[in-house]
Amino acid sequence: MTTRITHWIGGAPTTASAARAGDVFDPATGAVTGRVDLADAATVGAAVAVAEEAAQEWRQASLSRRAQVMFAFRELLNARKEELAEIITAEHGKVLSDALGEVTRGQEVVEFACGIPNLMKGSFSEGVSAGVDVTSVRQPLGVVAIISPFNFPAMVPMWFFPLAIAAGNAVILKPSEKDPSAAMWMAARFKEAGLPDGVFNVVHGDKEAVDAILEHPGIAAVSFVGSTPIARYVYEQGTRAGKRVQALGGAKNHMLVLPDADLDLAADAAVNAGFGSAGERCMAISALVAVDPIGDELVQRIVDRMGKLRTGDGRRGCDMGPLVTAAHRDRVASYLDIGAEEGATVAVDGRDVGDVDGDADGFWLKPSLLDHVTPTMRVYTDEIFGPVLSVLRASSYDEGLGLINANPYGNGTAVFTNDGGAARRFREEVQVGMIGINVPIPVPMAYYSFGGWKASLFGDTHAHGADGVHFYTRGKVVTSRWLDPSHGGLNLGFPQHD
Repeated sequence: MTTRITHWIGGAPTTASAARAGDVFDPATGAVTGRVDLADAATVGAAVAVAEEAAQEWRQASLSRRAQVMFAFRELLNARKEELAEIITAEHGKVLSDALGEVTRGQEVVEFACGIPNLMKGSFSEGVSAGVDVTSVRQPLGVVAIISPFNFPAMVPMWFFPLAIAAGNAVILKPSEKDPSAAMWMAARFKEAGLPDGVFNVVHGDKEAVDAILEHPGIAAVSFVGSTPIARYVYEQGTRAGKRVQALGGAKNHMLVLPDADLDLAADAAVNAGFGSAGERCMAISALVAVDPIGDELVQRIVDRMGKLRTGDGRRGCDMGPLVTAAHRDRVASYLDIGAEEGATVAVDGRDVGDVDGDADGFWLKPSLLDHVTPTMRVYTDEIFGPVLSVLRASSYDEGLGLINANPYGNGTAVFTNDGGAARRFREEVQVGMIGINVPIPVPMAYYSFGGWKASLFGDTHAHGADGVHFYTRGKVVTSRWLDPSHGGLNLGFPQHD
């Protein structure tokens, strides 16, 4: 039996028949567990119409009321987060502990949004001129859209919608059609939390739905996370239509290991950051740069640790689960042959999945390691987005830094060293948006912004933190003078300060 997954519009699942639908899989078994409706332009338009009406009422709600609803949602999320984690594992495949961590990180943004009365404060200047005061305020945009990827079906939407809703907007969320149920679960919890119907809507779909979102004049802003080619497309099409757009793209995150680093710590970090969530993370470490002479020793320590990892069904206490679809698994696995053909050494081949703890039809690929990779190889230039770690060698810190700065991506990076001066220099010189010093996945807390540089971000606004509040609001400045008749009369000149 498969479950029908419909849209959530106006506070309830839709009941209209769908002209198109897609399969939803359990990646650990390969079985089809659901059929998700795929929206056309008319469905998106219906959702926007509902959201526009709801936004007019919601923007009038007091800041205290918005904070109360957000806090109630936080309490429901916290009390039932294991339930949401199970939904994520069933459709994405990541292990339960990782799914629970995803929910927890998203919850941090919800908690940040509970402080919206403070985050929305404007400013006031008294007496800027004789009897003249100036006030600035932030006001919501109206209807905003979020287009989120498959790899974090709960956390990535929660980077955006808590702040958008708390700021007074209505939201259209289009989750990935590969794992759509987490969005529906969160929509139901918002209704329980007392959010008015129509403020949070979920529309499923593929490119047809995305294009409808980008073209609809009733949507004021779009937040997107995905691959760089699609991020560029979303940014160009959305801005052409007059929308505010933040489009977070792909990554090729480097981990630079200097000769003085603790190699056990570095090896642990490389395995954890390279293979967690089967490498399907925009912040995963996919390129490790070992500075001479520690390359061989570091690779051996990584290989030893990889041999201890247990791959299998995420509900069985394994270390790493399957990939999200069979097609994606096959694409990622193909890079092992590509790397070998281009001269890399296949140090660990994850295509041998004989001892996987899971159904034979699951989408399996075990952790894999390519050594002696060079910057011209496709395994280095392409975003593989799977459990394949590439190791490059560098003769010096400068050469390693040069590799990172020459890469077109600039999402996250890390340096492992015990030299404070080298770490400080790396922090200053590296051209990447998020930096870890002996921290392999430097995802900022919710009260800091999340976002990369170069081809990893289109638009000038990062996710969450104060940047998120500003993205979902616009400024208004009011200059006022009261009851001062001495400033009357005709004067066509530009006002002078008194």
